[in-house]
Order: sequence, then C-alpha cells, then structure tokens
Amino acid sequence: MISRREFALGMAPAITRGAAGPPNILFLMPDQWRGMDLGCAGNRQVRTPNLDRLASEGLRFTNATANCPVCTPARGILLTGRAPHENGTPVNDVPLKKDQPTIAKVLRKAGYYTGFVGKWHLHGGPRLPGFVPPEERQGFEYWAANICSHNYFHSQYFRDDPTPIPIAGYDSTAWTDLSIEFLEKAKQRQPFCLYAQHTPPHDPYLAPPGHERDYRPEEIRPRKNWRAGAKRNGTSKDIAGYYAAINFLDSEMGRILRRLDELGMRENTIVYFLSDHGDMLGSHGTFLKRKPWEESSHVPGIMRWPGVIRAGRRSDALFSHLDAVPTLLGLCGVEIPETMKGFNFARHIRDGDKTGLPESTPLMIYTKTEMNEWDCWRGLRTKRYKYARFQDRPWVLHDLEKDPFELRNLIDSAEHRKLMAGFDREIETRMDRVGDSWKELEDWLPAQARKASR
Repeated sequence: MISRREFALGMAPAITRGAAGPPNILFLMPDQWRGMDLGCAGNRQVRTPNLDRLASEGLRFTNATANCPVCTPARGILLTGRAPHENGTPVNDVPLKKDQPTIAKVLRKAGYYTGFVGKWHLHGGPRLPGFVPPEERQGFEYWAANICSHNYFHSQYFRDDPTPIPIAGYDSTAWTDLSIEFLEKAKQRQPFCLYAQHTPPHDPYLAPPGHERDYRPEEIRPRKNWRAGAKRNGTSKDIAGYYAAINFLDSEMGRILRRLDELGMRENTIVYFLSDHGDMLGSHGTFLKRKPWEESSHVPGIMRWPGVIRAGRRSDALFSHLDAVPTLLGLCGVEIPETMKGFNFARHIRDGDKTGLPESTPLMIYTKTEMNEWDCWRGLRTKRYKYARFQDRPWVLHDLEKDPFELRNLIDSAEHRKLMAGFDREIETRMDRVGDSWKELEDWLPAQARKASR
C-alpha cells in the first residue's frame, strides 16, 4: 500500500482511499487578515495562540503574497490557480468562468469529498440575498454559504435551495459550526477538501459580545508607517476592533482544529491558513486594500501536515496565491491542469528543496483603488524589493530589507534606475505572456457590478 510519505514524494500512481492514502485538505481563510497580525509573525498586540501553535507544528511562509489584493480576484485565483483576467474575476462582483478547472472539480474527479463554507463572492451580480445554484458551485458538493455579507449579526446562508437560513448571533460562530459539520460527514468520506472562508476581520471591524472590548483604542500602538489622513478607517478604534475580531477568530480556528483532532484526521490532513488580502488600516494614510504595500498584499501563510512537513519551519520563499492550488494538488499527488501556471512548491514544502523557486511574484490591480485614490497598477515583489507602476509611470519602489515599513520611495533614486528598468521589462513580458493589458474599469466590469466594486 502507498504510504502518506510516498504520496508526498510524488510516488503515488493514482488516488486510493484509506488512512494511508492521499491527504485531506482543510483550507482556512478569514477575510482581510494581514500577514503581520499574528503573534508568530511578531505582532505582540494581537493574541493568536491557536494559530501560533499551528505555525509551530508546521511551516510558515514569511513572504506569503496576495497577487491581486481584493476579494473576488483573490478568491478566483485561489480556486483556479489562474490570474484574475484569465478566469473572469479581475474585479469584485463578477462571476468566475464556468468552463475551467478548479481545485474542487479536479479533486472531486479524483475521489475527494468537497465542501465550501462561508463567503463565496464569485457569483456575480447582487450580493444579497446570496443564493448560488448547485450547478454554479465550481465542483463543491457540500455547501453552506452566501455570496457576500459583512452584516455580522444579521447574516444568512444557503444549502441547496434558495430558502435562506438565518444565522443567530455573530456569523463566524456559524461558519465554524458548519465547518465542523462537514468534518463529521467527511470522517466517512475521506479524502476530503474543505474551503472554510470566514467573513471577519473585514471591516466594519466588529467582534462578538464579550470580545468587542478586548483591546482599548487608547492602548493601540499603530505601525510605524501609520499616519492620519485615511478617509474611511485606520483610527485606533478601528484597529482595536480589528484585533478583537482576530482574537475571536483565532479561538474559532482552534475549535475547528480540535474537532479535526477528535475525529482522528489530524495526521493525514494538510491544514492551510491564509487570507485573501490585508488592510491598510491607516498605514501610509490610506485604508482597505488594492494597494501594493505590505499591509494590503502580505497575507498569512501557514501549512501543517504532520509527518511530512517538518514542525517549526519558516520559509522566505515567494509563495503567492497563484501558487496555492498547484501546490496543494502537487502535495495530494494529483495531476495539475495545464491552465494553472503558478509554481508547485510541493517539493520545497516537503524537503526544503529550493530548486527553481520563483525569484519574483506578480502583483496587479485592474481598477482604480478605493475612492479613486490611484489608477490601476501592476507590480512585482522579490524577497528584497517591492515595485509597482501605473501604465504611464512608476509609482513605488521599496527596499524591504532596509525599509520594512516602506517609508522611503526610491523611484527617483539614480542608483535604482537600472533595477526599475529590469522590473518594467519583467512586468511587460509577463503581461504579454498571460494576455494581460491596461484596461479601464468599464472594459472589465458589467454595469450592474460597477457600484458594488467601489
């Protein structure tokens, strides 16, 4: 019989069932959680003991990146392994193309029981009431979700018909309960793949009763690049609410992980904790996402697979959303569709092999940013540099080693002109290779979704 280790080493000829067969996948993704806001990432203001423990038991990617840091595009990437303009989701509130492979379709065909819980945001059109017909669920069999709602105390979800099921209280508790329900069903149907996508700590920065005062605004220490001037958020009160939601979500992640253990599925389950994007929260005087800076584009990246991933590892590899699906399929011993152009990090995750690892990862936003602050942009991130440009001019260049808070913009530095020219060529080459172009919002976005995308 093929062992789990042999599956991890790519020696499995086909999917087989049983405890020694292919791994399960538990994909845990809260919404708008910044990569630096974990205790294990060095933020001593937030309390994340369960996720810190998860990191100590597996691998943490210190440079995990959201290629397109905004909800629908990020979620489209994380199902298809394709860039947003390729899969039909370059902006919010547009539908994911139906005629392409997704991780759920691929794994279901390979014998996996697939499930989705939480915020979908890939259906297009109105966000409410939030029903997604079974034939449009991109390969997920079990379903307990809505399209998009951040009304945390008055939310609802759907099963297989358009009758809404009200959620009593704070919705994240229900998403945890439903995730656990799936795990209990999956006990008899392994291998499984569950995408559990919680809605907090996304604004409006609310935590449930008993947690809303976990942090005092007057005691908040903003990041070094914070400054007054954010048009909508970023106050100490906002940050306190954000941290309180994170604190509560950590306990919910712990609840899911404990039930996984109780069901005896810990050893053969890949747990992957991440987020779709971050939140500026007043850093650089701006707010929300769609920005190249670390607060927006740097996300958590923790992966655990006992017995295969060595505990307590840290990797500075440039692991991005585009790489997540091919990597998970690679770890499962499943053939990766040719449409998925991201890098398969399976060997690096298993053995630390750095052969052929990407030296940069692409960044892109296809629309103007919130409140029309900036035009659409493209960029690159390397281990040392962050670069972004508009169609007609450079925007930002930061040396992340010397300037981790991105306080000094180097675009006017004579000694960096050659570096920027190389980045410009790389951006242009990549755009040509994947069929990207400098389109305006009206070219991408159906009329009914334009208002919602703002």
